[in-house]
Amino acid sequence: MLKIGLLLLVAPILVLMGAYFMELGDVRDCLLVQEGHWDYRSGVCRDTAQPFVPWIDRHPWLVNGGMLTSVAGVALCMVGLYVKRR
Repeated sequence: MLKIGLLLLVAPILVLMGAYFMELGDVRDCLLVQEGHWDYRSGVCRDTAQPFVPWIDRHPWLVNGGMLTSVAGVALCMVGLYVKRR
């Protein structure tokens, strides 16, 4: 149970960071190479200025699901540490 809890605790962090840095690479490419403005809603580079939209507004299920999965992982870790091994 402890191993599953640790997996559930760490996996969402890696998934969220991976998705975030993939998008960050596209944003940096748009700003520095193409010299445009990143449209956060549609995920494309545009010629006109675009408003910033936070990550939580664009991907609420991914963020909230990752948080819930991490909390479940903490709970399983606590149970795994509390229960005696046979």
